[in-house]
Amino acid sequence: MAPHTFEDTVSCRAPPLTYDQPMTVSVVDIELNPTTTGASLELRGILAVPEGVGPWPGVVMVHEVFGIDESMRAAARRLAEAGYIALMPDLFSMGGARRCLTRTFRDLSAGTGRAFADIEAARQQLAARPDCTGRIGVIGFCMGGGFALVTAAGHGFDASSVNYGRLPKDLETVIEGACPIVGSYGAKDKSLKGAAAKLDSVLMTAGIPHDVKEYPDAGHAFLNSAPAGNAVTRALMKRILGLGPEPEAAADAWARIDAFFGEHLR
Repeated sequence: MAPHTFEDTVSCRAPPLTYDQPMTVSVVDIELNPTTTGASLELRGILAVPEGVGPWPGVVMVHEVFGIDESMRAAARRLAEAGYIALMPDLFSMGGARRCLTRTFRDLSAGTGRAFADIEAARQQLAARPDCTGRIGVIGFCMGGGFALVTAAGHGFDASSVNYGRLPKDLETVIEGACPIVGSYGAKDKSLKGAAAKLDSVLMTAGIPHDVKEYPDAGHAFLNSAPAGNAVTRALMKRILGLGPEPEAAADAWARIDAFFGEHLR
């Protein structure tokens, strides 16, 4: 099937710490050709590449439960503007969110499955690019934050950014030997009450370089550039999760991610 390509050339609203002036980057829809066993046969995604010739570090991005929406595209653009090749595989490539969401969460709980193969396929594609330095991080949001945490150990990543990701029951085992982790949570997110403190404590005990912060005025998905889901979903999740953008907390969290990735990927 011929790839459907959409090019979006924009300038990021949130200025990166790495450059004096924001860069113009391109974000394109792509079709990956994974050789990873168990990966989606028709794996799609988005790719954001900085302006210039590189080489740059890479970042595999793992999307939230709503899939690759405009907020996820904005995050990819932002990472590219900060000087990273950002590749986000669509974990719902084989049927959309309606058919894939339950299976994807099942993979996350099991620590194995097609979703992990798709993430590995994206990592391999970045590593094979001549304009990539070979240093590759992973960043995830919501559901993707859980994947970013689980893949921090034993999956070839050099740094991980976990954003309001659910903690696995066997957290101590999962993070054994993990790469450096930066984590951001919102105190108004009732579904993840105490998650930031627990993650910080376990990482401290394990001796893993980390930066974990909980924002008192933020809820779930506070890094998003726009409200996620439809009107009914937003109203329900606002009450339960405090769902929605929180610009002040987001600006601080992005600054911490910039600094952390700059230290461990550059």
